[in-house]
Amino acid sequence: MNVWPGRPYPLGSRWDGRGTYFALFSENAERVELCLFDRDGFEVRVPMPEHTAFIWHCYLPGISPGQRYGFRVHGPFDPKAGHRFNPNKLLIDPYAKAIEGDVGWDPAVFGYPLGDDDSVMDQRDSAPHVPKSVVVNPFFDWGHDRHPHTRWNDTVIYETHVKGISMQHPDVEPELRGTYAGLASPPVIDYLVDLGVTAVELQPVHHFVQDHFLVEKGLRNYWGYNTIGFLAPHADYAARGRLGDQVYEFKSMVKELHAAGLEVILDVVYNHTAEGSHMGPTLSFRGVDNAAYYRLVDDDARYYMDYTGTGNSLNVRHPHVLQLIMDSLRYWVLEMHVDGFRFDLASTLARELHDVDRLSAFFDIIQQDPVISQVKLIAEPWDVGEGGYQVGNFPTLWTEWNGKYRDTIRDYWRGEAPLGELASRLSGSADLYAHNGRRPYASINFITAHDGFTLRDLVTYNSKHNEANLDANSSGEDHNRSWNCGVEGPTDDPAVNRLRNRQQRNFLATLFLSQGVPMLLGGDEFGRTQQGNNNTYCQDSELSWYDWDHSPDQRRLAGFARFLMRLRRDHPVFRRRQFFRGHGDLDWMRPDASPMQAGDWNAANQALMFFLNGRAIPSRDERGREIVDDSFLVLTNAGHDDVTFTLPARQYGRRWGVVFYTARPDYREGPARHAAGDRLAVESRSLMLLRRLDDARDA
Repeated sequence: MNVWPGRPYPLGSRWDGRGTYFALFSENAERVELCLFDRDGFEVRVPMPEHTAFIWHCYLPGISPGQRYGFRVHGPFDPKAGHRFNPNKLLIDPYAKAIEGDVGWDPAVFGYPLGDDDSVMDQRDSAPHVPKSVVVNPFFDWGHDRHPHTRWNDTVIYETHVKGISMQHPDVEPELRGTYAGLASPPVIDYLVDLGVTAVELQPVHHFVQDHFLVEKGLRNYWGYNTIGFLAPHADYAARGRLGDQVYEFKSMVKELHAAGLEVILDVVYNHTAEGSHMGPTLSFRGVDNAAYYRLVDDDARYYMDYTGTGNSLNVRHPHVLQLIMDSLRYWVLEMHVDGFRFDLASTLARELHDVDRLSAFFDIIQQDPVISQVKLIAEPWDVGEGGYQVGNFPTLWTEWNGKYRDTIRDYWRGEAPLGELASRLSGSADLYAHNGRRPYASINFITAHDGFTLRDLVTYNSKHNEANLDANSSGEDHNRSWNCGVEGPTDDPAVNRLRNRQQRNFLATLFLSQGVPMLLGGDEFGRTQQGNNNTYCQDSELSWYDWDHSPDQRRLAGFARFLMRLRRDHPVFRRRQFFRGHGDLDWMRPDASPMQAGDWNAANQALMFFLNGRAIPSRDERGREIVDDSFLVLTNAGHDDVTFTLPARQYGRRWGVVFYTARPDYREGPARHAAGDRLAVESRSLMLLRRLDDARDA
């Protein structure tokens, strides 16, 4: 075979129309072979003699898209020194843009004799059992595609799963269900647009593998937090073809979502890989250069530092590993046109030596990158290591999943949160984000996420019910920070179900009336249940997939969610770009309309009233035009007893109209009008929103 020297960059494989460049980084390798496979699995090994600055490279004329390949890397097998080279193991290209096939969990995929000492090299060939990298066609007609560039304060995020959202949708063509094309189908896109969200945050779409221990149980990795290819879209989500077709289908999905005005945010997992601990398989990075790619224990390089709870952590301190992450991010923005990223266990990426450092190299490089610094960046600001909980400590460019918001709002609606903490969360968490110049939209507010109970289950179960995971119900958090009316599990009692429906309305109303960026877990808008399972990572089944056959209660809840999103969209006072400044723009009051005092904030009372002045500090649209908004009163009562509120003095408003009241199944029941000084009874565990009518057309 004619082999040309090629060039060291770009890494991975790149087809130029006549042949393909191949390049692989390995600092400690002694020799590298490129392995080409035909449709029958026949292998041709091509030596790669050229290497420049630790990059092994070549060019093969005539190699075209669809070609399957892998690498065999020769070097020392010395686990105690951190080296696990084994040329008997076929390796996935760390820069593969498409990956075909699943891991066959044969003992040959391990670098050592399975069940024996990992310091002994295994001689069996893993090629028949390892996925193959695929050369892709980079060309795609994007037409007039453009990023929606939705402003942060206008953003509403819908966290969802590529497969789960369409797998049981009756209006999606059967062959498209559970795929990129299914997510991009008109029934799904029309639903999302009508709901009122502006961005979909997709659980991992980087190519991942099925965990060995799950396969042995007959289960599957559903969530996908087990990455093996940082530039490759997961092949199983493609409706048609695996030899690069998944790339075309993913791009088509993004193009359709953009055309509907929806942004695409990817949940990315750069903190670890699917190879696990030192006892895990050799699939890619471990065999390419273990000592470079992974954080090893300083005084015993046989073992891995594990800040993620998965067995390994990527060595972001190494320049080539950092380069891989940055190249991956840029690829997804420039070539796949995505609009942002949510970084799983982001604190892990910030670790320099042992402690989390907000000025780490990773964040410095992100800040300076002309591509990545311009997209939406969301951190999950914690990991499992010491000092890993870093809510509020990320740099100014970043937004964060606000775990304190989630915990406080859950505590409040079960009657246990201090009012001072509640007020901080409702008003944008200035205590967490204002100190370094960030805005309210640095706070990604959420009640539920993929990792935990759905909203319906949050108000239905006292504890987890994860028996379907076949782990003796040991996975997932043990406790539930919510109130479920004192009845465990589903019930036919109409009174209990009415209270649970109300509690869901309370959570949704709080979420969309809070300053910051709301994130809705997909399906919570219609009361999706996972039957009490709060850790469905291995439930690729009807338990996790969205059920689109809705009851009347579910349809009413979905209508309420749509109403709240339109209310938020139409009124900038609920999505401010600046923190409240205390100039009459936000006033906190007791139920009797007197101002809150210092001692009130820690009182056991769970009733609170606050005034949002839409005219105090006018908002501006994207063109700088002034927008004068309405003003609102929020009356909220999370206690066990009904509370009578007194509407404040005329200086706040003479006439008020009820916008919604969560105690009513028909939340907008009746054209209620009230005047300053009127007394309103607000039932236990309910919220009422009133709009000032003084200057309104319908006064």
